[in-house]
Amino acid sequence: MTLKKYLLVMSVLTAVCWGIFIFVANLVDPTATNWLGFLLFYLALFASLSGTIALGGFLLRFAIFKKELAFNSVKVAFRRSFLFSSFIIILLILKAAALFNWLNLLLLVIIFSILELGIISYKKSR
Repeated sequence: MTLKKYLLVMSVLTAVCWGIFIFVANLVDPTATNWLGFLLFYLALFASLSGTIALGGFLLRFAIFKKELAFNSVKVAFRRSFLFSSFIIILLILKAAALFNWLNLLLLVIIFSILELGIISYKKSR
C-alpha cells in the first residue's frame, strides 16, 4: 500500500469513526443506558481518537524526521496513538466512576511510560 493510499484510507475511516461516535453520543442516554451503551460509546471514541492521533502523529513525524522511512513513521505513530487513546479512555472511565485523582493519574502515566519503554527496548533487542 502506498503512503498516499494509506493516508486516504485512514482519513476516510477516521471520519467514519467520528460519525459513528457522534451518532452513538446522541443516541446513548448516560442516565438510562446499560453497560452496552457505555461500551459502544468508549469504543467509538477510542477508534476516533486513535485514527486522529495516528494521522496527526504521522504528519508531525513526517515533517520533522524527513529522512526516516514513512513505514517506520506510520508504525510509531499508530502505536503511540493506540497507547494515548487507551490512556484517555481509561482516564474517562475513572472519571465516570469518580475514581479520578492525582495518584491514579500518576500511576497511569508511570504504567504507560513503562509500557512504551518496554516496547521500544523489545524492538531494539530484536
